[in-house]
Amino acid sequence: MKRTKNPAKEAEYRKRAADLVAQMTLHEKVSQMLSWAPAIERLGIPAYNWWSEGIHGVGRAGTATVFPQAIGMAAAFDENMMEQVGNAVGVEARGKYNMCRAHGDRDIFKGLTVWAPNINIFRDPRWGRGHETYGEDPFLTSRLGVRFVEGMQGDDPDYLQAAACAKHFAVHSGPESDRHHFNAIVSKQDLWETYLPAFRALVKEAGVEAVMGAYNRTNGEPCCGSKTLLKDILRDKWHFDGHVTSDCWAIKDFHTGHMVTDGPVESVALAVNNGCDLNCGDLYVYLEQAVAEGKLSEEKIDESLTRLYVTRMRLGMFDAEDQVPYNKVGYDVVDSAEMKALNLKVADSIMTLLKNDGTLPLDKSKLHTVGVIGPNADSRKALLGNYEGTASRYTTVLEGIEDYLGDDVKVRYSQGCHLYADNIQGLAESNELMSEVKGVCEESDVVIAVLGLDAGLEGEEGDQGNQFASGDKPNLKLPGHQEEVLKACVESGKPVILVLLGGSALAVNYADEHASAILEAWYPGARGGEAVARALFGETNPQGKLPVTFYHSDRDLPEFTDYAMKGRTYRYMEKEALYPFGYGLSYTKFGFKNAAVSANEAGSGGLDVTVDVTNEGSVAGRESVEVYVKAERENTPNAQLKGLAKVELQPGETKQVKIHLPLAAFALCNEEG
Repeated sequence: MKRTKNPAKEAEYRKRAADLVAQMTLHEKVSQMLSWAPAIERLGIPAYNWWSEGIHGVGRAGTATVFPQAIGMAAAFDENMMEQVGNAVGVEARGKYNMCRAHGDRDIFKGLTVWAPNINIFRDPRWGRGHETYGEDPFLTSRLGVRFVEGMQGDDPDYLQAAACAKHFAVHSGPESDRHHFNAIVSKQDLWETYLPAFRALVKEAGVEAVMGAYNRTNGEPCCGSKTLLKDILRDKWHFDGHVTSDCWAIKDFHTGHMVTDGPVESVALAVNNGCDLNCGDLYVYLEQAVAEGKLSEEKIDESLTRLYVTRMRLGMFDAEDQVPYNKVGYDVVDSAEMKALNLKVADSIMTLLKNDGTLPLDKSKLHTVGVIGPNADSRKALLGNYEGTASRYTTVLEGIEDYLGDDVKVRYSQGCHLYADNIQGLAESNELMSEVKGVCEESDVVIAVLGLDAGLEGEEGDQGNQFASGDKPNLKLPGHQEEVLKACVESGKPVILVLLGGSALAVNYADEHASAILEAWYPGARGGEAVARALFGETNPQGKLPVTFYHSDRDLPEFTDYAMKGRTYRYMEKEALYPFGYGLSYTKFGFKNAAVSANEAGSGGLDVTVDVTNEGSVAGRESVEVYVKAERENTPNAQLKGLAKVELQPGETKQVKIHLPLAAFALCNEEG
């Protein structure tokens, strides 16, 4: 659904935007560079708030479709699906905007500039915001990000459905507690091989409308005022023609955290001089003073503001109502039957089977009682991740299993333990439900332990209700008493299926050794409980693959603050993984035969890889065909993902899959990047 811009319309927008800016006073211009831009009534300009969220559905703006969190959607390894989700976010954002506008509501989170996707590389599993990303691999992140943006922005040549934003530019992945003063030191090789490819793809291929700077410094320069990142790379090298926004209150960090300027006037001048057009925050009120003191020219302000107005014009905000096709999108698209169906399909697609001794899928006709145990079993919060919207209905894992089994099979439930604390009831003894856990296990034919994390344990620094105020995880263990509860389930002698809800890798070594099966369900969205039940009982066949490496221990990782890629992620790790990137089982078996390349040398046009894939099992399934490339010389990365396709096969069916590898798939960066 790639959008091709209409050059005549683009030229018209630029002229109209420049003409509009020329009619403003300096004070008015400055007011329009804050994320909550007030109305300028004498010029017919309505108020607009630039800040909206949408990494897995329209966030923080009332009822909307709550899709699985980004890391879960990445596990589907499915570019087409990501475009569908991106389009759904764009459609719902437009439907909500049209409805809000009709009622005079121009508040935060109700606009069309959606600050998504987060395409930072999930470099370290301890990073709290990793679940907002598409995982640890630059190729997978690029492909999924491009399609999400294309879906969101729509395919009309004259107008954007919604404006996507690639964030956080660049080299940003924790620690959250240090982000306002942290300097990410990175080699040119790692910068160009790992941290920048996804941003380049979104700018050059998807035409992403906005880029958001990161809080940290990169190699000494604060990202929201970095000449290297914003000017040399983004504008001059990649010819980006959208706008740049700061992360929220990040400009203030220049003088309060990074200590690279001596105060707010210098900070705002540094940001705008290097091309940061919009300030999420209020520091740009100092721009008038910066101009008065000669630290910034009014021409620079005009340049930034023109870019912002071109975006608003691409969204159709200054054209006749009937001229903009997206103005016809009604509020009825939001949370519609079609959206709910897509949400379940997406949730089905993310289920990732990590272990199975044959216990799964469960046959309900052979069961009398099923035990469901664990702090995430009946938790809505564990369905969501962060930056979420509000669903009209949620189905927890417990509810999904109960609904699926109906009156045919008895379900016995125990919360098991608190997600992370010593007890559930303040006056009770430590881990007070252990007897109930044992009692439920005794009664049950099979035990489903639903454990893991929620966005109260991993998230953004300062997230309300975040147990680890920094947002980052201290280690890779199951928190609190969860491991003890799991051990009690296993020691009951009943088959134990571990269902993990969470957004990052956990070191589940005990479960790998002792559980009958492990299903990673991520943060599966509002319909997540249904999808988990459908996977457990064989209604659907798990098809997810890991977009991150699962490590044996955080002892296998370099220091969290070390941004060098050596020893990190599947591309550079030297130790054996618990579960490797790209791994995921199925209820059927896929055979790969007759793999071939179209040429022995990749010419300027690259080459094609073909392989025959056969479903050798007895149930239908979808398989991700992954192509990896390895340079056979010293000091090069491990084999890297460079090609991807999804294939759906009935039992006994064979299909030939063809994947094109461009010449760039065989390229590596040298030490100079």
